[in-house]
Amino acid sequence: MLVDRSVRDLIAAFASSDPTPGGGSASALASAVGASLLQMVASLPTTRSGSGDERAALTGAAAALGELRRQLMDAIDADTAAYDQVVAAYKLPKASPDEQQARKAAIQRALRAATDTPLGVMRLSARTLEHAETVAACGHGAAASDAGVAVALLRAGLYGAGLNVDINLGSVSDAPYAESARAERARLAAAAAVSAERAESLLRRE
Repeated sequence: MLVDRSVRDLIAAFASSDPTPGGGSASALASAVGASLLQMVASLPTTRSGSGDERAALTGAAAALGELRRQLMDAIDADTAAYDQVVAAYKLPKASPDEQQARKAAIQRALRAATDTPLGVMRLSARTLEHAETVAACGHGAAASDAGVAVALLRAGLYGAGLNVDINLGSVSDAPYAESARAERARLAAAAAVSAERAESLLRRE
């Protein structure tokens, strides 16, 4: 499991010549770290103004962010597993017509799974960025840089996941599925951009 490795070993795995872990796992990792930083800021004992309403909002955000962080961590290994399935499908025998048909079907199933995983990372990243607005509005001002780094990481994670959605959809033959996935990808990217910009604006205020 990638998530059980030391940071040093995980970075070495990304640097190796093996195709996995790759950009999809790295995107999930970036968003998981972003969610972790937001959870940290939301859990600090001090809020922006010290009001009870801020404390309540941050407590709720921290709980939600903890679950999002766990799901994003799961996606780090899920993306690697999905890509490995694609590689395995392409290696299936294709000597006979039956083998060719079975191989083609296996490739398409694997490609859909390899698309669904980064699309899920986009969903999780977009939801996390919604909570970033709450953290930016209510969190301790001295931790604004931490929250800002979190937003930047989530932007990167969502963008990277989108790249993986795009490249896999290029080989998916199911047109209705591909159209639906592309529409959701675009919607998530647009919504996340709005949330990120709002959070960054709040973090910049005096």
